[in-house]
Amino acid sequence: MDNWIALVKANMKDRKVTQEQLAERLGMSQGGVGHWLNKRRVPSLADMNRVLAELGLGYLEVALEIRERAVQEPVLEQHYNPYFRYPVSDWQQACELREERAAYGPGRYELTDYHARGEAFWLPVTGDAMTAPTGMSIGAGMMILVDPAIDPVPGKLVVAQWAGSSQATFRQLQEESGQRYLVPLNPTYPKALLTDDCRLLGVVVQASAKF
Repeated sequence: MDNWIALVKANMKDRKVTQEQLAERLGMSQGGVGHWLNKRRVPSLADMNRVLAELGLGYLEVALEIRERAVQEPVLEQHYNPYFRYPVSDWQQACELREERAAYGPGRYELTDYHARGEAFWLPVTGDAMTAPTGMSIGAGMMILVDPAIDPVPGKLVVAQWAGSSQATFRQLQEESGQRYLVPLNPTYPKALLTDDCRLLGVVVQASAKF
């Protein structure tokens, strides 16, 4: 509930939407919306997701989880999980401008508990350029979550696009002697100087594998 409220308030502020305007879109009173945002009343899951859709966040959803009770607990425990879903792109789609995204569409989505700051998206890892012999290693078949709103500081894993290329590339941003480089975790691949011909599409905030 707290995460949902924080997400709604942040997006209302960013989009300059007032409680009154949101209430009008939802077909309800401003006071009703205020009760939800001040935790005086708990909205249903349907209402939570309806609010997200009205704020242009239809690609996210709030889910209810019911867990098996422990031996000592007298009742089932239920709570709101801060799960969000983001679309899965390919390495060519990642290079397209992502200013607009349709609400629930036929595309593929993946769930995570990460609350993105921007229009996040998943990418499937291909190749072995980010497979390291020791330490952090992200191999082919894993999924990476990219958040375009995170500041790409040295040390972060990033997705970038070179001018003239129709595909994105996945590397670690490093800085040496005042110069920034895109460096693979696999030492057999060369590093590349980050120039004005390259734009950073976002920072990798999660990596996951399914078995």
